[in-house]
Amino acid sequence: MTPRLIERHPAAYELLIRARSGRHFNERMQAVAAEVPPASSVVELCCGPGTLYTHYLRDGVSSYVGLDVNERFVASLRRRGVDARPMDLSNSREPIPSADVVIIQDALHKFLPDPAHIVDRMLAAARRLVVVAEQVRTPGSAGPLRRLVAVGTSERLTGELLDQLFEPYRELLVKTTALPGGHEKLYVLRAG
Repeated sequence: MTPRLIERHPAAYELLIRARSGRHFNERMQAVAAEVPPASSVVELCCGPGTLYTHYLRDGVSSYVGLDVNERFVASLRRRGVDARPMDLSNSREPIPSADVVIIQDALHKFLPDPAHIVDRMLAAARRLVVVAEQVRTPGSAGPLRRLVAVGTSERLTGELLDQLFEPYRELLVKTTALPGGHEKLYVLRAG
């Protein structure tokens, strides 16, 4: 299955993100979800198939909006009753909807060479917290799975580059940690 074909099928894409996180997928998702205070409103950028919400947040938040450029993901989520909206964050200056918590997972690298403008837009939209989880290295895999896991990972932010990116925000940083499995870093910022 080619990368474009995977991106057209929400279930296939979810399998891909599970493969990228390896055996720590559930722990990793639970760690991100744990950063969202109970009864918060949430906006998730580049939400993909909405896995964080549908499996980890649905019962604990007051509202959720998923934003994604992929209209198939948006349509799939809407069919399941999720408030999902198409938005191309790289080409649009449309404001991100306001929420208590604004989240982006494994997608900040899509905004290279200047991902800071996305962090700034997230901070402008967040009333309480900004949560960023970004992959810094791809788990080792063998055979054909290695090629699938590597889909979309040609441009990555290393841990050092992420630390540099968040240095100007150090007074807003509440938490910086590795996520379970050690393949991703988590940054939690207090809204300004």
